Amino acid sequence: MSLLSDLVNLYLSDTIEKVIAEYIWIGGSGIDLRSKARTLPAPVSDPQKLPKWNYDGLSTGQALGKDSEVILYPQAIFKDPFRRGNNILRHKVAYWWLSWTKSMRNESGIEVIKKAIKNLKLRHKDRIAAYGEGNDHRLTGRHETTDINTFSWRVANRGASVKVGRDTAKEGKWYFEDKRPASNMDPYVVTIVETTIPWKP
Repeated sequence: MSLLSDLVNLYLSDTIEKVIAEYIWIGGSGIDLRSKARTLPAPVSDPQKLPKWNYDGLSTGQALGKDSEVILYPQAIFKDPFRRGNNILRHKVAYWWLSWTKSMRNESGIEVIKKAIKNLKLRHKDRIAAYGEGNDHRLTGRHETTDINTFSWRVANRGASVKVGRDTAKEGKWYFEDKRPASNMDPYVVTIVETTIPWKP
């Protein structure tokens, strides 16, 4: 048989054990979508059981050439509407330079948090563009929101663009929350904290 005939008559079973997992993350601009596929030996339903992966951050604007490997960590699993079957889409977050989110949880992590918030401020317009539809009606400066054109951060203030928890401020470490994304945001186009512009803490 010819190669073309082999391809035309190729048997593709929907019941094979192996599945394709599409890793999806946000590129360096904050609004570009990136992905790469990996074959897994069997279906997986728990993100914590998915293997980590990496990519070259230099090509996506997320790392320097001298230290360009970026690690992808599983965050959520969605059924693949294109390949169907047991194939999955895997929402990932990218950890740059030995996982700066971990450094937020270490002693003096508040300084890392402040640097991350500063980075979010520098790209405020880009983030807003990716944070869902209708934010111009929601982020008005009223009803416990900050005006869409203004970036702010406060401790224990849900009306700020970014809220730092009271315990975080008290203990000098832990985490912060970006309050700007709308509920209709596309989970494949947005990650809230981890897609901050790459920088070295």
